[in-house]
Amino acid sequence: MDTGTTRMIARKEGAVGWMIFNNPERHNAVSYDMWLAVPKILDAYAADPEVRCVVLEGAGDKAFVSGADISEFGDKRSGDGARLYNEATDKATRAIKQFAKPTITKIKGYCIGGGLGIAIATDLRIAAKGSRFAVPAAKLGLGYRYEGIKVLTDVVGPSFAKEIFFTARQFDAEEALTMGLINRLVELDKLDELVRDYAKRIGENAPMTIAAAKFCANEAMKDGSERDIATADKMVNACFASADYTEGRTAFMEKRKPQFKGR
Repeated sequence: MDTGTTRMIARKEGAVGWMIFNNPERHNAVSYDMWLAVPKILDAYAADPEVRCVVLEGAGDKAFVSGADISEFGDKRSGDGARLYNEATDKATRAIKQFAKPTITKIKGYCIGGGLGIAIATDLRIAAKGSRFAVPAAKLGLGYRYEGIKVLTDVVGPSFAKEIFFTARQFDAEEALTMGLINRLVELDKLDELVRDYAKRIGENAPMTIAAAKFCANEAMKDGSERDIATADKMVNACFASADYTEGRTAFMEKRKPQFKGR
């Protein structure tokens, strides 16, 4: 897939789409062109019925993503350039958060600042021991807008969110697990195996059921007046009316693995 930049790689392996942040010489710091590529990649995966799960990872062994590329801050995040830069980062983060299919972040090494923002926008985060997490905004004088802090608060709760922002320190992977910042923590040599196992399991399950569950879980995080319960009910009812529901029941009775088609 043409991502528009060599710093972003998209490849498909069976039912799994991979999105790789490819800037290892800067610990995968995200540049403007990388932010622009994220929605493009996800739009392609959304339109591909073969893709049932997307995994995000960083190139190399040092980092998932170490943050935004600070070398661009002078021209891209000041003056007139700031608006365009913020639009690109907002669009990329929303594309990840609103992506209808399951997403997993594979974390090894640094997951800092904008990298942490990307990770918490995904559904699941699986990390290797030795990984490091932080939001160093208070050390740089950066302002974090409401949306970014809201997502972090939804994941770890207000007390841990404040600790992360107030101290601006790096947290180790064990602390991240305690906070609920990550779902699973494994030895580095087991990371790839576990991520692939999770992605495979998700890909083998009923896509309509997973889509409905993800939609309902996301709606539950909204204020009551903003929840789209009608669409949630429609998606759940569609599961019961689907060929996949018939296949699931038949496979259970026949003691075989179901073959779901997403319809």
